[in-house]
Amino acid sequence: MPHGDDPTRRAALASGVLGLAGGALAAPRIARAQAAPIRWRLVTSWPRGQAGPGVTAQRIVDRINAMAGGRLVVTLFAAGEIVPAFSVLDAVSNGTVEAGHSAALYWQGRIPAAAFFTTVPFGLGPIEHQAWLSLGGGQALWDALYGEWGVKPFLAGNTGPCMGGFFRSPVETPSDIAGLRIRVAGLGASVYARLGATPVTIPAGDTYTALERGTVDAVEFLAPATDHELGLHQVAPLYYAPGFNKPNGASELLVNADALAALPEDLRAIVAEAAEAEHALALADAHRRNATALRAMLSEADVQLVGFPEEVVVAAEEAARAEIDAIAASSDLAGRIVASYRAAREEMAPWSRLEADMARSLARV
Repeated sequence: MPHGDDPTRRAALASGVLGLAGGALAAPRIARAQAAPIRWRLVTSWPRGQAGPGVTAQRIVDRINAMAGGRLVVTLFAAGEIVPAFSVLDAVSNGTVEAGHSAALYWQGRIPAAAFFTTVPFGLGPIEHQAWLSLGGGQALWDALYGEWGVKPFLAGNTGPCMGGFFRSPVETPSDIAGLRIRVAGLGASVYARLGATPVTIPAGDTYTALERGTVDAVEFLAPATDHELGLHQVAPLYYAPGFNKPNGASELLVNADALAALPEDLRAIVAEAAEAEHALALADAHRRNATALRAMLSEADVQLVGFPEEVVVAAEEAARAEIDAIAASSDLAGRIVASYRAAREEMAPWSRLEADMARSLARV
């Protein structure tokens, strides 16, 4: 029988062809399975595991790693382990690391409008701020601002409305602020400077020692949960609230734009989803932790919860308005950011005031 008619040979050839085809189809799957994971380093502005932003940063890393299934592996480095607390933006921008977790107000010295993406004195609260970013055009402006640095920002965590800080001596009139050495950042620092104070930038981990030794007269950091963990209530008796300088406590996930673009689409989505999920959880967590921490501080030490006098608040509001106007005039993009932010504030303020009134009323039940 001629070879061409041999059924055994035809079966063998067919098997071989199918085997080759199957091998060719399987090869990409094998290659994908054997591909080395993409490794990122994420640096933060916080002590490792610090209540609020430190915990948030770790949860973001854990969530990305779990969702990525080993294809993207992110390792967290706390403040000072690779770069100083206030060098996170630079490290992400220049590619020293792929990602970072910090707060936009720390970059105000070089990017005047950056603080609008954390907090502004007398500005948007946490929910209002998220609404502006997610639904009111704020994210596009943020992307444009940081795009000049080669960085993609994500809203990623919130400690809630912030306190006015711990003070060693009372503030009864604006003249009491003149000459005050206060640890404060962002636009709040600019407001205090306009009132005659000397703002001092100190990483969170150094605030207790600075206040205890009298290097500063006051420390404004975040909210009760973080302030309690830092032990500030042990070294200063006056806890001012509310914090007119920081009505919001938003933090940010910063990703090097080239590193993000190099990821497959699904991994890019995972990074974004991890930030969004953590933001919602962090705000709820902060609400619970702040309530617990405030009670603890008032019971553990001789701490007085006090408010700023109206005269001081009015002076601070005037200083804040002047500072914001100056930022708006600094560039076209800054002007658009300020205009958009103010429009969002005007739109949401009536409902926010009513909501606050309802909360006070219901708290009596």
